[in-house]
Amino acid sequence: MTKRSPFRYFKTSPEVIRLAVMMYIRFPLSLRNVEDLLHERGIDISHEAVRFWWNRFGPMFAAEIRRNRASRMRAHSNWRWHLDEVFVKINGETHYLWRAVDHEGEVLESYVTKRRDRKAALKFIRKSMKRYGNPAVIVTDKLRSYGAAMKVIGNASRQETGRWQNNRAENSHLPFRRRERAMLRFQQMRSLQKFVAVHSSIHNHFNQERHLYSRTNFKLNRAAALAEWRQLGVA
Repeated sequence: MTKRSPFRYFKTSPEVIRLAVMMYIRFPLSLRNVEDLLHERGIDISHEAVRFWWNRFGPMFAAEIRRNRASRMRAHSNWRWHLDEVFVKINGETHYLWRAVDHEGEVLESYVTKRRDRKAALKFIRKSMKRYGNPAVIVTDKLRSYGAAMKVIGNASRQETGRWQNNRAENSHLPFRRRERAMLRFQQMRSLQKFVAVHSSIHNHFNQERHLYSRTNFKLNRAAALAEWRQLGVA
């Protein structure tokens, strides 16, 4: 049975929709910035169309990217995870954004909670393991909630803590912080959870770590990532 195209009810071409979603999620641009940049390319759309498209297709694109990543990770058991949390303001109230990052620097899971206790840490770790399997080592800071949650799971022997060991997870917050400032923060916990899940997957897809490659290899990797992006949602 042929899979139905998710773009079948839209007059705008899938190429334009993918481009608008990529620009809004990947770069620190507002909805109106994306509208203006597309207008310079001869594409006349409203900023409200960009809002609708990223809400409709962003989670779908991110889920497809995550499935491909999870299937590759489950084939290996020697992964090293880095866990960290950072506070985020929602309408003046402090919430916590938990992140799991692998040893290659890719964000595996993002989870928003109102508290930073054992219950929140346990739910976050279980959610990550359900999708990506059980890692060989989990590196955390010295927050006690991690140790308490790891004891419940039975992974206490795999936990590592130490000064500067968790810099990879802490650095993973920087792209989100830049994007958060451009969006003038968030108004709802649900909208924050939705955006960080989409943003982390799309950032992973296009993050080529260009300082590790020659210019020639970087251009090849970038072209491959863009070609894969253009195939997302294809029936």
